[in-house]
Amino acid sequence: MKTHCLSCRRRAWPGANFLLLVLLLAHPIPARAQAWLDSVSDSLFLQSRGGTYRVNFSGLFDLEGYYIDQRPPGLIFGGGDSFVTPRLSLFVDAQAGKHLYAYVQTRFDDGFHPRAPESHERVDEYLFRYTPLDGPQVNLQVGKFATVVGNWVARHLSWDNPFINEPLPYDNILTVSDVSVPASPADFLARRGQPDQKDKWLTVVWGPDYTSGASVFGSVTKWDYAVEVKNASLSSRSTAWDATDVGWDNPTVSGRFGFRPNVAWNLGLSGSYGTYLQKAAEQSPAFPVGKGLSDFNQITVAEDASYQWHQWRLWAELFLSRFQVPNVGNADTLVYYLEAKYQITPQLFGALRWNQELYGDINSGTGGQTPWDNNVWRIDLALGYRFTRHFQSKLQYSFTHQAGQLQQGEQLVAAQATLKF
Repeated sequence: MKTHCLSCRRRAWPGANFLLLVLLLAHPIPARAQAWLDSVSDSLFLQSRGGTYRVNFSGLFDLEGYYIDQRPPGLIFGGGDSFVTPRLSLFVDAQAGKHLYAYVQTRFDDGFHPRAPESHERVDEYLFRYTPLDGPQVNLQVGKFATVVGNWVARHLSWDNPFINEPLPYDNILTVSDVSVPASPADFLARRGQPDQKDKWLTVVWGPDYTSGASVFGSVTKWDYAVEVKNASLSSRSTAWDATDVGWDNPTVSGRFGFRPNVAWNLGLSGSYGTYLQKAAEQSPAFPVGKGLSDFNQITVAEDASYQWHQWRLWAELFLSRFQVPNVGNADTLVYYLEAKYQITPQLFGALRWNQELYGDINSGTGGQTPWDNNVWRIDLALGYRFTRHFQSKLQYSFTHQAGQLQQGEQLVAAQATLKF
């Protein structure tokens, strides 16, 4: 009996930590601490006389807690236990006149995604930008930075995202792998009944996709454009984003063209083409003889829209993506989400997001046609409160359902406290 009780107490600790985090979310920063944060934030810069050269320092500290009822969903790694995890993000912005700009983002956490098996200290972004004109018409950029595809990346940091996790296109694990080659369609279809292998399988877009490369972008009246050449595909995992991890043998080209008919609307059309397989795939015994990595690509077309009206903010994205899978053929998927945020008061907001992913049919190997993965839908609900210009908290509930016997993290409760400086 004593052993059983001790086991119960051990299992209760993660839930207790999660409860403590929820209580923290409801506790505002004392006025004295708020004044100190104001003073610190207002002084975190270096500037030359006259303001021609300026360097700004800023950061975000996030404390997140997750309650998971079974295997963790999406890009949450580890087991099915509840846990609390911190993240510190530090930013440096440097400006030299009107034409030169540099940016660096450094993070300290337990992996780019919660509990991911990778470095806990990373330089996630670094870039140098040259703007030859006095206006925004042309910008040239090199470095390691987020993709230009879609509209979610512009609000992916914790302070700007109404939710705690990513929308389904950026988060849902597929059975397509960049390192493991199926021997046959039947071998590929067998993955549908397995738990997500997050160290081998991919998403349509892996988070903000901080790949390395160069881009040109700008705005002309109501039109926006951006084109980038990167070292890895939209679906590439975070451990492949550095140029030292994946070279330039098989680059990916992506772009977005946007139109802003008025101040309320922003519409966009994106596309991407490039190899998604890593060099390890060529070592697989099942890799087709006479083929190379460049014969197997991820081809993506996406639409995005955003709208703002009074207290409402609306976003939507739809992705059509094709993976050319060795020994299988074309594996097509359609994934989209609809997101709404309502500002209830100047400090309190609520958000709702509907996500769904559908999979195309492939040859089953026995003469029939069948979807290559399990269709999935997810609904996300979030409530957030911005106590001050330095502190906000969010609470989120998500329910996910897959069209199969295996469910991957059906229910998720998450809490987040963010300190901005």
